[in-house]
Amino acid sequence: MDENGSKKKKNSGRGVSGPTNPMVTPLLTDHYQFTMAYAYWKANKHQERAVFDLYFRKNPFGGEYTVFAGLEECVRFISNYKLSEDEIHFIKQNLPASCEDGFFDYLRGIDCSDVEVYAIPEGTVVFPKVPLLRIEGPVAVVQLLETPFVNLINFASLVTTNAARHRFVAGKSKTLLEFGLRRAQGPDGGVSASKYCYIGGFDATSNVAAGRLFGIPLRGTHSHAFVSSYMSFDEIADKALRTKDGSSTCEDFVSLVQKWLNKIKWSNSFRGIFSETNQSELAAFTSYALAFPDNFLALVDTYDVIRSGIPNFCAVALALSDLGYKAVGIRLDSGDLAYLSCETRKLFCSIEKEYELSYFGKMSITASNDLNEETLDALNKQGHEVDAYGIGTYLVTCYAQAALGVVFKLVEINNQPRIKLSEDVSKVSIPCKKRIYRLYGKETYPLVDIITGENEPPPKVGERILCRHPFQESKRAYVVPQHVEELLRCYCAGSSDKKQETLPPLKDIRDRCIKQLEQMRRDHMRRLNPTPYKVSVSAKLYDFIHFLWLNEAPVGELQ
Repeated sequence: MDENGSKKKKNSGRGVSGPTNPMVTPLLTDHYQFTMAYAYWKANKHQERAVFDLYFRKNPFGGEYTVFAGLEECVRFISNYKLSEDEIHFIKQNLPASCEDGFFDYLRGIDCSDVEVYAIPEGTVVFPKVPLLRIEGPVAVVQLLETPFVNLINFASLVTTNAARHRFVAGKSKTLLEFGLRRAQGPDGGVSASKYCYIGGFDATSNVAAGRLFGIPLRGTHSHAFVSSYMSFDEIADKALRTKDGSSTCEDFVSLVQKWLNKIKWSNSFRGIFSETNQSELAAFTSYALAFPDNFLALVDTYDVIRSGIPNFCAVALALSDLGYKAVGIRLDSGDLAYLSCETRKLFCSIEKEYELSYFGKMSITASNDLNEETLDALNKQGHEVDAYGIGTYLVTCYAQAALGVVFKLVEINNQPRIKLSEDVSKVSIPCKKRIYRLYGKETYPLVDIITGENEPPPKVGERILCRHPFQESKRAYVVPQHVEELLRCYCAGSSDKKQETLPPLKDIRDRCIKQLEQMRRDHMRRLNPTPYKVSVSAKLYDFIHFLWLNEAPVGELQ
């Protein structure tokens, strides 16, 4: 025992690096967590063993599924939890002067090494009422974890779900680029959004900091400012470009571009479409191609897409082709994206046919400009030729819904189940330490999640199981599962000898998310009127919930 009456704990670091964001410290919590911790300590209740569930009550964005994210950051946080002397001094200054010094000595000894965390793997599709995390430990310590855990999971799961919804509407074949940093809620929101959009199915980000931190592929070309910064070809100092194979050098790439522009003006592809393009735009494209001949992708809507941007791009792309390079494509950032993408594809295919360039018709068309789920859906209905989407504001700010509504509720203390009651049935908590299973049917789709008491025997394949709605007596069904998956796994074993799961690489979390989404029935995933997924409890747990409910609820008296 130490001087504060606590058992000596093994090292809490567990070899896990600290939180990605240096602002995630033990002080990233609400003031009342420390006042409660003091009250627990004062009452000599602080070491009582408590169990808390972290879950949410309603799926976001009007949908019927959520993707769980943020677990890695929670494990990083708890594995390195330690209050510094400066932090303890600050807490002391901001608690009433009557607080005894012994409490601050107690805070010095906290390291979370006696806290156990069980969680559903990050990247899993999850549903309301199902505990995403079960946290067990001394009640005062676990109480201090509430706010940071809710903070780390709320936005992470919300933006991952938002990204997954965009991916579902866009389709598997499209490239999704996260362009949201400049519109995100501060640098923390921007970096977090990049990470969780990638988990949710996006392919790359424009956010260089997130690329470095998490290994997310980076994408980006140039802005309108680059195009409008050029006035003429005279601003291009070095006009030479070596061929891709290095065998020779074109000393005047500008002249080659101009030659191609004059040629396509009278070609079958562009005849009658333009007379003169914007020459400053052509100079900008040429300059960019000289800088990035292998990665030439141009923003074509600064002046006029069809009459200037596309012919200018094609002239530069054809000049590059003469030297053995293949242009990547174009980006549209305004206008009728469906129409412009279709017209652009026609021109690309016409050039391919006229000049026998097998790749030209397949060049990438990227669309941006405040895109969201509804825009993608509308483009699909209109018909388009967009290959990639750059999505920012509506994605990273989760414009359609501000928060997920994650909660953290006490379900057991000193082996005694606890329940939170409410006149709103959706806010009634499910008591006691629990286990969660996902039951799969004949067609490999998940059928239902069932919550059981910790000591109940697990569901078995081929066994007829009664699944009950936790609060509505008439809602029940028998299920004969073809496959059973237990969802909660141990990520922090505390002082126990239980085997801990290792934190997977970000790419593995992303792959899990994509696989999970592909396993779901399409009617659960659709944008309009999706079918609710069923979350149930075992018959034994149902009976216990209602026994405890009646036992805890006060009885009224009519007069």
